[in-house]
Amino acid sequence: MEIEIDADTDEEIAQAIATAVSEHLGQGVELVGEGGTLAEAGENWSEEGAVVTEREAAVREDVEAILSGGPDRGFDKIDELGKVFVRDRLDLIFDDIVYEDGTFARHGDDEELPADGLLTGVGTIDGRKVAFTANDYTVKAGSLGQMGVEKVIRIQERAMDLSIPMLRLVDSTGARLNAEEREPGDTHMDRYRGGKMFYNQCRMSGEIPQIGVLYGPDVAGSAYTPVFCDFLIMVEDIAGMAIASPRIVGAMTGEETNMQALGGPEVHARHSGSADLVVPDEETAAEKAREVLRLLPQNYAEPPPDATPKPPAKNPYSLDSVIPDEPNEAYDVGEVIDRVVDRDSFLEVKPEFGPELVTGLARVGGQVVGVVANNPEHVSGAIFPDSADKGAGFVWTCDAYNIPLVYLCDTPGYMIGSQVEKEGVLRKGRKFIYATSNAQVPKFCVITRKAYGAGIYAMAGPSFGPDATLALPSAEISVMGPDAAVHALFGGQLEDMDEEATDAFVESAKQEFDKYIDIETQASQMQVDELVPAGDLREQLEVRLETYRTKQRDDRPRHHGTVLF
Repeated sequence: MEIEIDADTDEEIAQAIATAVSEHLGQGVELVGEGGTLAEAGENWSEEGAVVTEREAAVREDVEAILSGGPDRGFDKIDELGKVFVRDRLDLIFDDIVYEDGTFARHGDDEELPADGLLTGVGTIDGRKVAFTANDYTVKAGSLGQMGVEKVIRIQERAMDLSIPMLRLVDSTGARLNAEEREPGDTHMDRYRGGKMFYNQCRMSGEIPQIGVLYGPDVAGSAYTPVFCDFLIMVEDIAGMAIASPRIVGAMTGEETNMQALGGPEVHARHSGSADLVVPDEETAAEKAREVLRLLPQNYAEPPPDATPKPPAKNPYSLDSVIPDEPNEAYDVGEVIDRVVDRDSFLEVKPEFGPELVTGLARVGGQVVGVVANNPEHVSGAIFPDSADKGAGFVWTCDAYNIPLVYLCDTPGYMIGSQVEKEGVLRKGRKFIYATSNAQVPKFCVITRKAYGAGIYAMAGPSFGPDATLALPSAEISVMGPDAAVHALFGGQLEDMDEEATDAFVESAKQEFDKYIDIETQASQMQVDELVPAGDLREQLEVRLETYRTKQRDDRPRHHGTVLF
């Protein structure tokens, strides 16, 4: 309803009139004067027309104080460390915060514990709802108190109920051990306390995506929060995680160290394999967190979100030219990936850990895929214990979240020798083969060049349930490479020959061996599903991925396998 009113009417009075008339008539009201609309009510209620009591005003003042964070010294500390205030951190990542819970946690107990130092709630990213926890480092260095733990447990349960991803923004020194925080006998370990957080994370694994971003040193039990996440991002210079702090390590073991040497980003990106991505700053961390989420579904029952297809970064019809003829000649598998996946879509994970195997999420024709690729640029693409562990975990994660797998096989097989045996090449190697064998998402094995020994088992070879084994003209499939085969078959004879005779015999034997690994002959015997001209590979993958969108999973008559990741 439009009502004309004296244009000189005060805005506050006009709003009060509009509100009263709308409430009386039960419909929307617009007051207009000569200059246009003066006030509206009933359609989009305006806060200007609100009647705020002293009681409500007091609560609003308390909320505002809580949202402002901890004491000044807490802000001085994050400035000194180069950190972003937790609410600015949320703004970097989320498009909108839908709601928060537990704002008043510990309110009245201690003025220096607003929200008990932990924010929890639900926000939106690209229109998708995502649950979150975020430590406030201005409050007791982000340490976890009793109500903070309670807030974590509740948002975990709600994320599972809603089947939405969980984002953990971790900036905590661990459990708050102050005497006033704990009752006699309290260990944070009882049924519904600290341990329940990690129990929930284990239950959530493979059900809803969990993404962790680590902004500070995280030690003791709370360091399990980031490592239980499906993907972990660490911020250079300020992030770290370890079972115990350098001070405790020194006191208990005598080892002198610091946080970066003990558990900084380099340690966990290159040596332990616990970090998936290391970024230079918080802005990049926010971008990467959003990027990871765009490549993951809301939960295990849904497919990952599609995107508008893009052409590859490099010409797919030049693929054959980047793969050398000689099986032992090095090249960067990134040159293959750039010709197969959509431009700017490849997100490599764990790039510094086991670099002889490349793993990452990407898109082919707009559809999300997991890429598992041997990299001949590093140790000929041989599979080491670390890269086997890396491959197994990545394949298992993709299978959990309905992400099809594309294997790019160019490997001499598993590494041999006493050192890798000590490092568990058999035990860790079986995990990679196990994950590939049991993954039920669409799987496509592309043999780009050499596929020797058990390497082809891990890389989804013909016997390991691929939906297609595709070979390029450069492919070689064999139990072992030519050199190893000749020495295995004729080692005794070679011992009795002089050098010149040995070289001639080996060369002749290798030429004979090559007849048995001719890819066209193998294709004629259906050892592969299709021999594909290299320039057609991207198109072949695109149409096959589209075809296999409807692939169904099978129920298995067992509880679970006995190979653990």
